Amino acid sequence: MFLLPSTPLWDTSPPLKSSYDAVLIGGGLHSLATAYYLARDHGMTNVAILERRFIGYGGAGRNTAIVRANQRTQENVPLYQEALDLWPVLTRELDYNLMFYNCGNLNLCHSEAAVTAARMNIASAQFQGVGSEFLAPADVKRMVPALDVSDRPRHPIHGAMFHPPGGIVRHDAVVWGLAKGASEQGIHIHQQTEVTGIRAVDGKIQGVETSRGTINSPRVLLSAGGYSAGLSHRFLGVRLPISPLTIQAMVTQPLKPLLNHVVSSGAYHVYCNQTLKGEIATGAHMDPWPNYTTQTTAHYLKHQAEALTDILPCLRGVRFMRHWAGLADMTPDMAPIIDGNDPVEGYYLNCGWGYFGFKSCTSTGKYVAQYLATGERPEILEPFRLSRYKQHRLMGETAGAISYTPWN
Repeated sequence: MFLLPSTPLWDTSPPLKSSYDAVLIGGGLHSLATAYYLARDHGMTNVAILERRFIGYGGAGRNTAIVRANQRTQENVPLYQEALDLWPVLTRELDYNLMFYNCGNLNLCHSEAAVTAARMNIASAQFQGVGSEFLAPADVKRMVPALDVSDRPRHPIHGAMFHPPGGIVRHDAVVWGLAKGASEQGIHIHQQTEVTGIRAVDGKIQGVETSRGTINSPRVLLSAGGYSAGLSHRFLGVRLPISPLTIQAMVTQPLKPLLNHVVSSGAYHVYCNQTLKGEIATGAHMDPWPNYTTQTTAHYLKHQAEALTDILPCLRGVRFMRHWAGLADMTPDMAPIIDGNDPVEGYYLNCGWGYFGFKSCTSTGKYVAQYLATGERPEILEPFRLSRYKQHRLMGETAGAISYTPWN
């Protein structure tokens, strides 16, 4: 038996040049997507992605792979809807299977107040052409027979918001596919390259300092997830209203198919889907205090087990097989910061996505690439300026987020 030598999907050891037209700090999905669209749409190939560890190390590799566009605000919905539309397009363009499964999202309602909020979300989505509808408990039961819609659970199911366009995407496949597409167009991806400083003179970006030397560049994009706030303040003194919070997730042993849709619950604060391997992948709430740890805790194992088995009794006795944690970069209004040239010319930000960043990386990357290439802010990014916090114009996405109800 002969084993053919493996061929890397992308150039894993490009030379580190002393100058690039743009430097992207962070090797996550937003940087990879931005680099891909810089090359594809704007012919900018003299671009470097700098990652301290390896691409996909952060939030890209530590999530539950759920994608959806049923956000609350009219500012957010278009970005997420376009991102959903791009998954099959990118699968063809990149010639790489991103494993997009358009299974739909089912958001459970456990009170009359939750039903009212869901109906408002549905109206907002439908107004912008996004598929969303309300389901009564009997319809929820027909859609997911394993759910307990009786009055036995601690939080009985009063209905659900169903979002047919949503689903799941294989997160590491997206990392590898975008890296492949960007590299094939000449983008340099430098792993194990730590940025140690950002150089600015007279209010203009000059380049970055790295563990491998100095790089000159007139444009720097900071897209480092939970580390963005610390790096921005440390290197340029620019404070960002971002709190890094640990968020945990886990998977069960493989099971026969029982979940045909993504299921989430705000009252229990649990969301889950069944992977292609048959595992139940489930995410929990964030730690309530800012921190940079990715350690897991027994508390959330207990929380998930109790929450899942209350609404899905058939999971009692099922074993958790793997448990991980990542960082969510949370802003006060749970909406991202996408800005540029303020207060330093040539300095761009794409951060503060919380646990929504994976869902929007494709469309956001496309528009941030346009922003970097032209210097002109696309209209769709206008609401996400950093200055909205100084002007006390916070967005209303917080109300659309899953609220925390402790599970005792």
